[in-house]
Amino acid sequence: MRDYEEVTAFLGEWGPFQRLIFFLLSASIIPNGFNGMSVVFLTGTPEHHCRVPDTANLSSAWRNHSIPLVLQDDRQVPHSCRRYRLATISNFSALGLEPGRDVDLEQLEQESCLDGWEFSQDIYLSTIVTEWNLVCEDDWKPPLTISLFFVGVLLGSFISGQLSDRFGRKNVLFVTMGMQTGFSFLQIFSKNFEMFTVLFVLVGMGQISNYVAAFVLGMAIKLEDWRMLLLALTVPGVLCAALWWFIPESPRWLISQGRYKEAEVIIRKAAKINGIVAPSTIFDPSELQDLRSKKQQSHRILDLFRTRNIRIVTIMSIILWLTIAVGYFGLSLDTPNLHGDIYLNCFLSAVVEVPAYVLAWLLLQHVPRRYSMATALFLGGSVLLFVQLVPPDLYYLATVLVMIGKFGITSAFSMVYVYTAELYPTVVRNMGVGVSSTASRLGSILSPYFVYLGAYDRFLPYILMGSLTILTAILTLFFPESFGSPLPDTIDQMLRVKGIKYRQTPSQTRMLKDGEESPTILKSTAF
Repeated sequence: MRDYEEVTAFLGEWGPFQRLIFFLLSASIIPNGFNGMSVVFLTGTPEHHCRVPDTANLSSAWRNHSIPLVLQDDRQVPHSCRRYRLATISNFSALGLEPGRDVDLEQLEQESCLDGWEFSQDIYLSTIVTEWNLVCEDDWKPPLTISLFFVGVLLGSFISGQLSDRFGRKNVLFVTMGMQTGFSFLQIFSKNFEMFTVLFVLVGMGQISNYVAAFVLGMAIKLEDWRMLLLALTVPGVLCAALWWFIPESPRWLISQGRYKEAEVIIRKAAKINGIVAPSTIFDPSELQDLRSKKQQSHRILDLFRTRNIRIVTIMSIILWLTIAVGYFGLSLDTPNLHGDIYLNCFLSAVVEVPAYVLAWLLLQHVPRRYSMATALFLGGSVLLFVQLVPPDLYYLATVLVMIGKFGITSAFSMVYVYTAELYPTVVRNMGVGVSSTASRLGSILSPYFVYLGAYDRFLPYILMGSLTILTAILTLFFPESFGSPLPDTIDQMLRVKGIKYRQTPSQTRMLKDGEESPTILKSTAF
């Protein structure tokens, strides 16, 4: 009996049809990513200080000195969340006293921004922060919103995975795209922050792609109003609806549902596009294994902790994925806090990922996995620690170091998918990669709070992310080396963690057949 791969082998591996579908699916990713990282601009916090109402009876001198000054980056700037007590300075103004000459400003009583804030419009005309005054006592709300968005991503990934088995890959793909586009439109008309947050979480549940495409935002035109920016980022998602007539349903899923005729139509169309003459009979129900009735040994998530070796690999993988995600998303979300133009910085954050992926591809081809991962993580973590040593007047150097850190962490992030899949045996490979990927989602949920720590110390996020990345690089050296090794099929055949002694048994040794070639690279993690 032949399986699906054997039946469709005549199509070839990478013909015009496969390339067309790959291009169309890649195009559908871009609008999804827009909404993921649009928060970098939507939640931007401009410089601000307490508003002093025009009705206040103050002289021009006292109005100019109504806000206390604080030292920030070696310069005096108005305090963001405090002002001098308005009633007190109004009395001094009425008495004709001059600030600094007749009154010691350092001794004056201060109060919070009872009349709201005035926001600089040098970069943004408005953001959700300026519209709903999410500063000072409420400055924890924007990072919470970002975290809830990634919670939505985690839930959306789980739900879409469950629904795709029941309703089909194509249907779920376009329904989630529609969810994301629809809820993004509703965000534009939201009247309060709580409604915006709910919709933002729902947009996250519509996310079905990774976030590489999100950095195309760096090339965005400077739409200074957050609603106009969100509208500009949402419209391309509507255009993806046209892909419905070009992206077919998965033939494998159709076969699992017993819909052989529909699957055969798609396969014959693929053969025609590839210039291949299809056999007269493609799917023979009496021969083809029905995926619905195909019984395999069932495995549960607890099998990832069954033996000592797989338990250690699982725990180490969770730590590895979580830490890398914190660094990757933390540096991405920290882009507005860098010196210089925010749009240019975001564009540079995108550009630096291109050589990072090229380097990762080359390392996977020629260098052992452990050393590739450890080198990339050491590079990313160490340069982040050096950021605190850069003099304030060399802020361009600090930006370069942050981009190099992003380069290293991005390379590690792209390699960890392949590495993790090579470590787990076939029987639990999808489950192992899934648990590790879930850990990365948890890392993305935590990352906004690492960025938020920059409000207390500008270098604290870099110190924490750099330290964690270096510690994870050291941990990576204890992983088994999978480069050039055949993929394990069972838990007993897994490679062993370095530095731990095991009793070797005959059943735990896997021998290659005569003439069998050891695969050096896992080209796909879709098992």
